[in-house]
Amino acid sequence: MNATAQRLAVPLIAAVMLAGVLLLSLFTVDEQELAVRTRFGQVEESGYAPGLHWSWPFEHIVHLDRRVLTARLQGESFLTSEQQGLLVDIDLTWRIRDPRLFLHAGQGDEQAVTRRLAEAVRSELKGVYAQWTMARVVAAPRGGISAGLLERVRPLATAFGVELVDVRVKRIDPTEDVANSIYARMQEAYVTQTRQVRAAATAEADRIRAEAERNRAAILAAANRDAQRVRGEADAQAAGIRARAYGANVEFAAFYRTLQAYRNTLVRDGDILVIEPEGAFYKYLRNPARH
Repeated sequence: MNATAQRLAVPLIAAVMLAGVLLLSLFTVDEQELAVRTRFGQVEESGYAPGLHWSWPFEHIVHLDRRVLTARLQGESFLTSEQQGLLVDIDLTWRIRDPRLFLHAGQGDEQAVTRRLAEAVRSELKGVYAQWTMARVVAAPRGGISAGLLERVRPLATAFGVELVDVRVKRIDPTEDVANSIYARMQEAYVTQTRQVRAAATAEADRIRAEAERNRAAILAAANRDAQRVRGEADAQAAGIRARAYGANVEFAAFYRTLQAYRNTLVRDGDILVIEPEGAFYKYLRNPARH
């Protein structure tokens, strides 16, 4: 290599090294990120705006999520004042407010911070549920997550450099044993209610039948009474008419009554009637033309 090439190589190498240093020193911050610059484990700066920035190569840049983070705690076990087990799903939402404190207290581990917040919420909620019945827990607004409960948990979140945005109960279910017990009690209550309804219906049916039977008997009695009255009046009218008819023609009356006697006596063909020829009964049979 001649002297000219050597003179050109040195600046070129220096330029490449300088470019490498510059590339190692530049970093970008996204709009959804928080950036923290640390030097030998100590936080130097954290208030970086979104864009391009630089640092010394021996410094480290930690990128944190500035968005609201949500973690779901599924199947958390709680006991009510009745010693009834509940399975509860809880949603935690939080975001980083102080990157320096977050790195110092939580070591930058989002999962570790979530676990600590979950433990605090779980402890507070267990104390609340232990004083309530299952019915009150189920009917409570927000599942029993009150403003006071959030205020008691927020100091811990602040100590980790995060803001506790909200805590929500997403599901409350009884455990399998409690659910089976509830279903058994519900079934027993429905059976008892069914029996009561059937008993009431049977009593009502018996009352309606008895009332209908009384009405039927009263209607039949009234109808029979009216029929007897009408029949008596008709018989009286018929007797009066016959009496007047018989009085107007005594001979015809005697003749008519004799014919009635013949008809009632000689009922069937072949009947034998033994009478005296001189008797009054034989009067119209002996010589009808004379009469």
